[in-house]
Amino acid sequence: MSPKAVTEPAAEPVPAVRAELFGPGRRATTVGLVLLTFVTAFEAMGVGTAMPAVIDDLGAVSAYAWPFAAFLAASVLGTVLGGRWCDVAGPRAALVVSPLVFAVGLLAAGTASTLAQLLVGRVLQGASAGAQFVAVFVTIAAVYPERARPAVFGLMSSAWVLPSLVGPPLAGFVTDRFSWHWVFLGLVPVVGVALALVVPAVRRLGRRTTGTTRTNRARATPRAVIAAAAGAALGVSALSAAAQRPTLLGAVVAVAAVAVLVPSLRRLLPRGVFRARRGVPAVVAARGLIAGVFFTANAYLPLMLTATHGWSLTAAGVPLVTASLGWASASAWQGRHPDLSRTTLLRAGFALLATGLAGLLLVAPPWGWAWLALPGWTVAGLGMGIGFSAVSFLLLHHSPEGEVGADTAAAQLADQLTTAALIGLGGALLALLATPATALTVLLVPLTALAVLGALLAAPTATAA
Repeated sequence: MSPKAVTEPAAEPVPAVRAELFGPGRRATTVGLVLLTFVTAFEAMGVGTAMPAVIDDLGAVSAYAWPFAAFLAASVLGTVLGGRWCDVAGPRAALVVSPLVFAVGLLAAGTASTLAQLLVGRVLQGASAGAQFVAVFVTIAAVYPERARPAVFGLMSSAWVLPSLVGPPLAGFVTDRFSWHWVFLGLVPVVGVALALVVPAVRRLGRRTTGTTRTNRARATPRAVIAAAAGAALGVSALSAAAQRPTLLGAVVAVAAVAVLVPSLRRLLPRGVFRARRGVPAVVAARGLIAGVFFTANAYLPLMLTATHGWSLTAAGVPLVTASLGWASASAWQGRHPDLSRTTLLRAGFALLATGLAGLLLVAPPWGWAWLALPGWTVAGLGMGIGFSAVSFLLLHHSPEGEVGADTAAAQLADQLTTAALIGLGGALLALLATPATALTVLLVPLTALAVLGALLAAPTATAA
Protein backbone atom coordinates (compact mmCIF):
# COMPACT_ATOMS: atom_id res chain seq x y z
CA MET A 1 0.00 0.00 0.00
CA SER A 2 1.27 3.41 -0.89
CA PRO A 3 2.19 5.61 2.10
CA LYS A 4 -0.09 8.23 0.68
CA ALA A 5 -3.04 5.89 1.16
CA VAL A 6 -2.55 5.75 4.91
CA THR A 7 -4.68 8.38 6.58
CA GLU A 8 -3.90 9.74 10.02
CA PRO A 9 -6.78 9.88 12.49
CA ALA A 10 -8.28 13.32 12.54
CA ALA A 11 -7.39 15.33 15.61
CA GLU A 12 -10.31 16.26 17.77
CA PRO A 13 -11.05 19.93 17.12
CA VAL A 14 -10.49 22.29 20.02
CA PRO A 15 -13.69 24.24 20.72
CA ALA A 16 -13.43 27.94 20.04
CA VAL A 17 -13.03 29.96 23.20
CA ARG A 18 -15.99 32.16 22.27
CA ALA A 19 -18.19 29.06 21.98
CA GLU A 20 -17.03 27.93 25.43
CA LEU A 21 -18.24 31.23 26.88
CA PHE A 22 -21.33 32.00 24.82
CA GLY A 23 -22.50 28.59 23.60
CA PRO A 24 -26.10 27.58 24.40
CA GLY A 25 -25.09 25.89 27.66
CA ARG A 26 -23.07 28.76 29.12
CA ARG A 27 -24.33 32.00 27.59
CA ALA A 28 -26.65 32.91 30.46
CA THR A 29 -24.04 31.99 33.07
CA THR A 30 -21.37 34.14 31.41
CA VAL A 31 -23.63 37.17 31.05
CA GLY A 32 -24.95 36.74 34.58
CA LEU A 33 -21.46 36.58 36.13
CA VAL A 34 -20.41 39.67 34.19
CA LEU A 35 -23.53 41.54 35.35
CA LEU A 36 -22.94 40.59 38.98
CA THR A 37 -19.37 41.87 38.69
CA PHE A 38 -20.61 45.03 36.96
CA VAL A 39 -23.08 45.84 39.76
CA THR A 40 -20.44 45.39 42.47
CA ALA A 41 -17.97 47.51 40.50
CA PHE A 42 -20.46 50.29 39.82
CA GLU A 43 -21.43 50.48 43.48
CA ALA A 44 -17.75 50.59 44.46
CA MET A 45 -16.95 53.33 41.94
CA GLY A 46 -20.04 55.47 42.50
CA VAL A 47 -20.57 55.48 46.25
CA GLY A 48 -17.52 57.65 46.95
CA THR A 49 -18.96 60.41 44.75
CA ALA A 50 -22.31 60.32 46.50
CA MET A 51 -20.96 60.02 50.06
CA PRO A 52 -20.60 63.77 50.79
CA ALA A 53 -24.31 64.22 50.11
CA VAL A 54 -25.13 61.11 52.15
CA ILE A 55 -23.23 62.36 55.19
CA ASP A 56 -24.69 65.83 54.79
CA ASP A 57 -28.15 64.28 55.12
CA LEU A 58 -27.53 61.61 57.75
CA GLY A 59 -24.55 62.49 59.91
CA ALA A 60 -21.64 64.70 60.81
CA VAL A 61 -18.44 64.97 58.81
CA SER A 62 -16.68 63.12 61.62
CA ALA A 63 -18.64 60.01 60.57
CA TYR A 64 -17.50 60.23 56.94
CA ALA A 65 -15.21 57.18 57.10
CA TRP A 66 -17.72 54.92 58.86
CA PRO A 67 -19.61 53.70 55.76
CA PHE A 68 -16.31 52.81 54.08
CA ALA A 69 -14.91 51.09 57.18
CA ALA A 70 -18.14 49.11 57.64
CA PHE A 71 -17.99 47.90 54.05
CA LEU A 72 -14.31 46.93 54.28
CA ALA A 73 -14.66 44.98 57.54
CA ALA A 74 -17.75 43.15 56.30
CA SER A 75 -16.07 42.41 52.97
CA VAL A 76 -13.11 40.71 54.65
CA LEU A 77 -15.47 38.68 56.83
CA GLY A 78 -17.66 37.75 53.86
CA THR A 79 -14.64 36.76 51.75
CA VAL A 80 -13.30 34.34 54.35
CA LEU A 81 -16.64 32.83 55.33
CA GLY A 82 -17.72 32.69 51.69
CA GLY A 83 -14.60 30.67 50.88
CA ARG A 84 -15.39 28.17 53.60
CA TRP A 85 -19.05 28.00 52.52
CA CYS A 86 -18.20 27.32 48.87
CA ASP A 87 -15.66 24.63 49.75
CA VAL A 88 -18.06 22.81 52.05
CA ALA A 89 -21.30 23.11 50.04
CA GLY A 90 -20.26 24.22 46.55
CA PRO A 91 -20.99 27.63 45.00
CA ARG A 92 -24.69 27.12 44.29
CA ALA A 93 -26.19 28.65 47.41
CA ALA A 94 -23.53 31.36 47.79
CA LEU A 95 -23.97 32.54 44.20
CA VAL A 96 -27.70 33.02 44.77
CA VAL A 97 -27.77 34.21 48.38
CA SER A 98 -24.93 36.75 48.15
CA PRO A 99 -26.56 38.83 45.34
CA LEU A 100 -29.87 38.72 47.22
CA VAL A 101 -28.17 40.02 50.37
CA PHE A 102 -26.40 42.65 48.26
CA ALA A 103 -29.79 43.78 46.89
CA VAL A 104 -31.18 43.96 50.46
CA GLY A 105 -28.14 46.06 51.40
CA LEU A 106 -28.80 48.38 48.46
CA LEU A 107 -32.42 48.75 49.55
CA ALA A 108 -31.39 49.40 53.16
CA ALA A 109 -28.87 52.06 52.15
CA GLY A 110 -31.11 53.55 49.48
CA THR A 111 -34.04 54.03 51.87
CA ALA A 112 -31.90 55.06 54.86
CA SER A 113 -33.11 57.98 56.93
CA THR A 114 -30.52 57.47 59.68
CA LEU A 115 -26.80 56.81 59.72
CA ALA A 116 -27.39 53.54 61.59
CA GLN A 117 -29.58 52.20 58.77
CA LEU A 118 -27.02 53.27 56.19
CA LEU A 119 -24.29 51.39 58.07
CA VAL A 120 -26.47 48.27 58.19
CA GLY A 121 -26.85 48.51 54.42
CA ARG A 122 -23.10 48.94 53.95
CA VAL A 123 -22.38 45.90 56.14
CA LEU A 124 -24.77 43.79 54.08
CA GLN A 125 -23.23 45.06 50.84
CA GLY A 126 -19.68 44.39 52.02
CA ALA A 127 -20.34 40.89 53.37
CA SER A 128 -22.24 39.84 50.25
CA ALA A 129 -19.68 41.38 47.88
CA GLY A 130 -16.89 39.43 49.59
CA ALA A 131 -18.79 36.15 49.45
CA GLN A 132 -19.91 36.79 45.86
CA PHE A 133 -16.32 37.36 44.72
CA VAL A 134 -15.34 33.93 45.99
CA ALA A 135 -18.49 32.26 44.64
CA VAL A 136 -17.81 33.67 41.16
CA PHE A 137 -14.29 32.21 41.17
CA VAL A 138 -15.50 28.81 42.38
CA THR A 139 -18.21 28.85 39.71
CA ILE A 140 -15.65 29.65 37.00
CA ALA A 141 -13.57 26.69 38.20
CA ALA A 142 -16.63 24.42 38.12
CA VAL A 143 -18.23 25.55 34.84
CA TYR A 144 -15.52 26.58 32.39
CA PRO A 145 -12.74 24.38 30.98
CA GLU A 146 -9.25 25.59 31.81
CA ARG A 147 -8.54 26.78 28.26
CA ALA A 148 -11.55 29.16 28.39
CA ARG A 149 -10.74 30.70 31.77
CA PRO A 150 -8.35 33.41 30.48
CA ALA A 151 -11.20 34.76 28.35
CA VAL A 152 -13.57 34.65 31.32
CA PHE A 153 -11.14 36.70 33.39
CA GLY A 154 -10.84 39.10 30.47
CA LEU A 155 -14.60 39.63 30.60
CA MET A 156 -14.47 40.11 34.38
CA SER A 157 -11.88 42.84 33.93
CA SER A 158 -13.99 44.51 31.26
CA ALA A 159 -16.92 44.56 33.66
CA TRP A 160 -14.89 46.97 35.84
CA VAL A 161 -13.99 49.37 33.03
CA LEU A 162 -17.34 51.02 32.31
CA PRO A 163 -18.07 51.57 36.05
CA SER A 164 -14.60 53.06 36.55
CA LEU A 165 -15.17 55.49 33.66
CA VAL A 166 -18.82 56.49 34.09
CA GLY A 167 -19.54 55.46 37.69
CA PRO A 168 -18.30 58.60 39.49
CA PRO A 169 -19.77 61.18 37.04
CA LEU A 170 -23.05 59.28 36.72
CA ALA A 171 -23.36 58.95 40.50
CA GLY A 172 -22.69 62.68 40.79
CA PHE A 173 -25.36 63.46 38.17
CA VAL A 174 -27.94 61.21 39.85
CA THR A 175 -27.16 62.73 43.25
CA ASP A 176 -27.44 66.31 41.97
CA ARG A 177 -30.47 65.78 39.72
CA PHE A 178 -32.47 63.34 41.83
CA SER A 179 -31.09 62.06 45.14
CA TRP A 180 -28.19 60.04 46.49
CA HIS A 181 -30.77 57.38 47.40
CA TRP A 182 -31.00 56.41 43.72
CA VAL A 183 -27.29 55.68 43.52
CA PHE A 184 -28.13 52.58 45.58
CA LEU A 185 -31.72 51.90 44.51
CA GLY A 186 -30.99 52.17 40.79
CA LEU A 187 -28.78 49.06 40.93
CA VAL A 188 -31.40 46.74 42.42
CA PRO A 189 -33.06 45.86 39.05
CA VAL A 190 -29.66 45.00 37.55
CA VAL A 191 -29.06 42.54 40.40
CA GLY A 192 -32.43 40.97 39.60
CA VAL A 193 -31.53 40.53 35.92
CA ALA A 194 -28.16 38.99 36.81
CA LEU A 195 -29.81 36.54 39.21
CA ALA A 196 -32.39 35.56 36.61
CA LEU A 197 -29.56 34.63 34.24
CA VAL A 198 -27.36 32.85 36.76
CA VAL A 199 -29.91 30.80 38.74
CA PRO A 200 -30.79 28.30 35.95
CA ALA A 201 -27.12 27.49 35.44
CA VAL A 202 -26.45 27.31 39.17
CA ARG A 203 -29.08 24.61 39.52
CA ARG A 204 -26.95 22.34 37.34
CA LEU A 205 -23.89 22.74 39.56
CA GLY A 206 -23.19 19.78 41.76
CA ARG A 207 -22.40 19.95 45.44
CA ARG A 208 -18.80 19.66 46.47
CA THR A 209 -17.61 16.07 46.31
CA THR A 210 -15.96 14.66 49.39
CA GLY A 211 -12.19 14.51 49.08
CA THR A 212 -8.95 15.04 50.90
CA THR A 213 -7.57 18.46 51.63
CA ARG A 214 -3.96 19.51 51.95
CA THR A 215 -4.01 22.30 54.53
CA ASN A 216 -5.15 22.92 58.05
CA ARG A 217 -7.26 25.82 56.73
CA ALA A 218 -9.70 23.44 55.06
CA ARG A 219 -9.84 21.17 58.16
CA ALA A 220 -10.43 24.03 60.57
CA THR A 221 -13.60 23.97 62.63
CA PRO A 222 -16.33 26.50 61.79
CA ARG A 223 -15.67 28.24 65.11
CA ALA A 224 -11.97 28.62 64.32
CA VAL A 225 -12.72 29.96 60.83
CA ILE A 226 -15.22 32.49 62.19
CA ALA A 227 -12.74 33.66 64.84
CA ALA A 228 -9.96 33.99 62.26
CA ALA A 229 -12.29 35.80 59.85
CA ALA A 230 -13.35 38.25 62.54
CA GLY A 231 -9.72 38.86 63.47
CA ALA A 232 -8.80 39.47 59.84
CA ALA A 233 -11.73 41.85 59.37
CA LEU A 234 -10.81 43.81 62.49
CA GLY A 235 -7.10 43.82 61.66
CA VAL A 236 -7.41 44.91 58.02
CA SER A 237 -9.95 47.60 58.94
CA ALA A 238 -7.73 48.93 61.74
CA LEU A 239 -4.71 48.92 59.45
CA SER A 240 -6.69 50.83 56.83
CA ALA A 241 -7.83 53.35 59.46
CA ALA A 242 -4.27 53.78 60.70
CA ALA A 243 -3.20 54.49 57.12
CA GLN A 244 -5.53 57.49 57.07
CA ARG A 245 -4.11 58.87 60.35
CA PRO A 246 -0.30 58.97 60.17
CA THR A 247 0.05 60.10 63.80
CA LEU A 248 1.25 58.53 67.02
CA LEU A 249 -2.27 57.22 67.60
CA GLY A 250 -2.29 55.81 64.08
CA ALA A 251 0.99 54.03 64.79
CA VAL A 252 -0.45 52.48 67.95
CA VAL A 253 -3.52 51.33 66.02
CA ALA A 254 -1.29 49.84 63.32
CA VAL A 255 0.71 47.86 65.89
CA ALA A 256 -2.52 46.58 67.47
CA ALA A 257 -3.83 45.66 64.02
CA VAL A 258 -0.73 43.60 63.27
CA ALA A 259 -1.06 41.85 66.65
CA VAL A 260 -4.61 40.82 65.74
CA LEU A 261 -3.76 39.94 62.14
CA VAL A 262 -0.83 37.60 62.73
CA PRO A 263 -2.74 34.69 64.34
CA SER A 264 -5.63 35.16 61.91
CA LEU A 265 -3.34 35.07 58.87
CA ARG A 266 -1.66 31.89 60.12
CA ARG A 267 -5.07 30.25 59.96
CA LEU A 268 -6.31 31.80 56.72
CA LEU A 269 -3.27 31.99 54.43
CA PRO A 270 -1.62 28.90 52.92
CA ARG A 271 1.61 27.78 54.52
CA GLY A 272 4.68 29.10 52.74
CA VAL A 273 3.05 32.24 51.33
CA PHE A 274 5.74 34.52 52.77
CA ARG A 275 8.43 32.29 51.24
CA ALA A 276 6.57 32.13 47.91
CA ARG A 277 6.57 28.32 48.05
CA ARG A 278 5.70 26.70 44.72
CA GLY A 279 2.02 26.45 43.88
CA VAL A 280 -0.82 28.22 45.63
CA PRO A 281 1.41 30.01 48.23
CA ALA A 282 3.45 31.65 45.44
CA VAL A 283 0.29 32.62 43.55
CA VAL A 284 -1.27 34.18 46.66
CA ALA A 285 1.95 36.09 47.32
CA ALA A 286 2.00 37.31 43.71
CA ARG A 287 -1.62 38.44 43.97
CA GLY A 288 -0.85 40.46 47.10
CA LEU A 289 2.20 42.06 45.50
CA ILE A 290 0.72 43.02 42.14
CA ALA A 291 -2.53 44.37 43.61
CA GLY A 292 -0.96 46.16 46.56
CA VAL A 293 1.71 47.88 44.48
CA PHE A 294 -0.63 49.01 41.71
CA PHE A 295 -3.51 50.24 43.87
CA THR A 296 -1.18 52.10 46.24
CA ALA A 297 0.47 54.02 43.40
CA ASN A 298 -2.96 54.53 41.82
CA ALA A 299 -4.22 56.11 45.06
CA TYR A 300 -1.33 58.57 45.33
CA LEU A 301 -0.88 59.48 41.66
CA PRO A 302 -3.56 62.25 41.65
CA LEU A 303 -1.92 63.83 44.71
CA MET A 304 1.44 63.69 42.94
CA LEU A 305 0.07 65.57 39.93
CA THR A 306 -2.03 68.14 41.82
CA ALA A 307 0.25 68.98 44.75
CA THR A 308 3.57 68.93 42.89
CA HIS A 309 2.68 69.97 39.35
CA GLY A 310 -0.50 72.00 39.85
CA TRP A 311 -2.77 69.84 37.69
CA SER A 312 -6.52 70.10 38.18
CA LEU A 313 -8.36 67.14 39.69
CA THR A 314 -9.95 66.44 36.30
CA ALA A 315 -6.60 66.38 34.52
CA ALA A 316 -5.04 64.28 37.29
CA GLY A 317 -7.73 61.65 36.74
CA VAL A 318 -6.84 61.13 33.07
CA PRO A 319 -3.90 58.73 33.73
CA LEU A 320 -6.22 56.65 35.92
CA VAL A 321 -8.69 56.40 33.02
CA THR A 322 -6.03 55.41 30.49
CA ALA A 323 -4.67 52.82 32.93
CA SER A 324 -8.18 51.32 33.26
CA LEU A 325 -8.50 51.16 29.48
CA GLY A 326 -5.05 49.57 29.25
CA TRP A 327 -6.03 47.01 31.88
CA ALA A 328 -9.19 46.06 29.95
CA SER A 329 -7.50 45.86 26.54
CA ALA A 330 -4.56 43.78 27.82
CA SER A 331 -6.91 41.47 29.70
CA ALA A 332 -8.99 40.98 26.56
CA TRP A 333 -5.81 40.28 24.57
CA GLN A 334 -4.58 37.58 26.92
CA GLY A 335 -8.03 35.98 26.81
CA ARG A 336 -7.60 35.46 23.04
CA HIS A 337 -4.30 33.61 23.63
CA PRO A 338 -5.16 30.76 26.01
CA ASP A 339 -2.09 28.71 25.07
CA LEU A 340 0.46 31.24 26.30
CA SER A 341 2.26 30.44 29.55
CA ARG A 342 0.47 32.24 32.38
CA THR A 343 3.68 32.34 34.41
CA THR A 344 5.39 34.14 31.54
CA LEU A 345 2.46 36.56 31.34
CA LEU A 346 2.61 37.14 35.08
CA ARG A 347 6.31 37.95 34.81
CA ALA A 348 5.57 40.31 31.92
CA GLY A 349 2.78 41.96 33.90
CA PHE A 350 5.12 42.65 36.82
CA ALA A 351 7.78 43.95 34.40
CA LEU A 352 5.32 46.37 32.78
CA LEU A 353 4.13 47.50 36.21
CA ALA A 354 7.74 48.09 37.29
CA THR A 355 8.32 50.07 34.09
CA GLY A 356 5.32 52.28 34.79
CA LEU A 357 6.46 52.88 38.36
CA ALA A 358 9.98 53.72 37.20
CA GLY A 359 8.40 56.25 34.86
CA LEU A 360 6.61 57.84 37.82
CA LEU A 361 10.00 58.33 39.49
CA LEU A 362 10.58 60.89 36.74
CA VAL A 363 7.21 62.52 37.52
CA ALA A 364 7.21 62.76 41.32
CA PRO A 365 10.02 65.33 41.92
CA PRO A 366 9.34 69.03 41.34
CA TRP A 367 11.78 68.94 38.42
CA GLY A 368 10.01 65.89 36.94
CA TRP A 369 8.15 65.67 33.65
CA ALA A 370 4.50 65.50 34.62
CA TRP A 371 3.38 64.44 31.14
CA LEU A 372 5.17 61.10 31.61
CA ALA A 373 2.40 60.10 34.01
CA LEU A 374 0.07 59.45 31.09
CA PRO A 375 2.16 56.93 29.10
CA GLY A 376 3.82 55.57 32.24
CA TRP A 377 0.62 54.70 34.04
CA THR A 378 -0.96 53.37 30.84
CA VAL A 379 1.92 50.89 30.66
CA ALA A 380 1.24 49.94 34.29
CA GLY A 381 -2.42 49.35 33.39
CA LEU A 382 -1.37 47.05 30.56
CA GLY A 383 0.75 45.14 33.05
CA MET A 384 -2.21 44.73 35.39
CA GLY A 385 -4.42 43.50 32.56
CA ILE A 386 -1.91 40.78 31.73
CA GLY A 387 -0.64 39.98 35.22
CA PHE A 388 -3.88 40.06 37.22
CA SER A 389 -5.65 37.77 34.75
CA ALA A 390 -2.66 35.43 34.77
CA VAL A 391 -2.57 35.20 38.55
CA SER A 392 -6.34 34.49 38.61
CA PHE A 393 -5.87 31.64 36.13
CA LEU A 394 -2.93 30.22 38.08
CA LEU A 395 -4.89 30.31 41.32
CA LEU A 396 -7.63 28.10 39.89
CA HIS A 397 -5.10 25.84 38.18
CA HIS A 398 -3.22 25.08 41.41
CA SER A 399 -6.25 24.88 43.74
CA PRO A 400 -7.63 21.35 44.18
CA GLU A 401 -11.34 20.73 44.36
CA GLY A 402 -12.60 21.55 47.81
CA GLU A 403 -10.08 24.34 48.39
CA VAL A 404 -10.83 26.80 45.58
CA GLY A 405 -12.92 28.90 47.97
CA ALA A 406 -10.27 29.01 50.70
CA ASP A 407 -7.50 29.79 48.22
CA THR A 408 -9.55 32.53 46.53
CA ALA A 409 -10.33 34.05 49.93
CA ALA A 410 -6.63 33.92 50.83
CA ALA A 411 -5.69 35.72 47.61
CA GLN A 412 -8.29 38.42 48.20
CA LEU A 413 -7.13 38.82 51.80
CA ALA A 414 -3.52 39.17 50.64
CA ASP A 415 -4.70 41.83 48.19
CA GLN A 416 -6.50 43.82 50.90
CA LEU A 417 -3.74 43.47 53.48
CA THR A 418 -0.89 44.47 51.16
CA THR A 419 -2.82 47.45 49.83
CA ALA A 420 -3.70 48.67 53.33
CA ALA A 421 -0.09 48.28 54.50
CA LEU A 422 1.46 50.07 51.52
CA ILE A 423 -1.07 52.90 51.57
CA GLY A 424 -0.29 53.21 55.27
CA LEU A 425 3.41 53.49 54.42
CA GLY A 426 2.58 56.31 52.02
CA GLY A 427 0.56 58.11 54.68
CA ALA A 428 3.41 57.80 57.17
CA LEU A 429 5.88 59.21 54.65
CA LEU A 430 3.58 62.15 53.93
CA ALA A 431 3.47 62.90 57.65
CA LEU A 432 7.18 62.52 58.24
CA LEU A 433 8.76 64.15 55.19
CA ALA A 434 8.74 67.79 54.22
CA THR A 435 6.73 67.80 51.01
CA PRO A 436 4.42 65.45 49.07
CA ALA A 437 7.00 65.42 46.28
CA THR A 438 9.67 64.04 48.61
CA ALA A 439 7.33 61.57 50.30
CA LEU A 440 5.93 60.15 47.07
CA THR A 441 9.35 59.91 45.45
CA VAL A 442 10.55 57.87 48.44
CA LEU A 443 7.38 55.72 48.31
CA LEU A 444 7.89 54.86 44.65
CA VAL A 445 11.28 53.29 45.36
CA PRO A 446 9.99 50.30 47.41
CA LEU A 447 6.93 49.99 45.15
CA THR A 448 9.18 49.64 42.10
CA ALA A 449 11.43 47.20 43.97
CA LEU A 450 8.41 45.06 44.93
CA ALA A 451 7.26 44.96 41.29
CA VAL A 452 10.74 43.82 40.21
CA LEU A 453 10.70 41.24 43.02
CA GLY A 454 7.37 39.95 41.72
CA ALA A 455 8.84 39.44 38.26
CA LEU A 456 11.80 37.56 39.72
CA LEU A 457 9.60 35.36 41.93
CA ALA A 458 7.09 34.41 39.21
CA ALA A 459 8.78 31.04 38.56
CA PRO A 460 7.22 29.20 41.56
CA THR A 461 3.75 29.91 40.12
CA ALA A 462 4.49 27.76 37.04
CA THR A 463 1.99 25.07 36.09
CA ALA A 464 3.06 21.48 35.67
CA ALA A 465 4.26 20.52 32.21
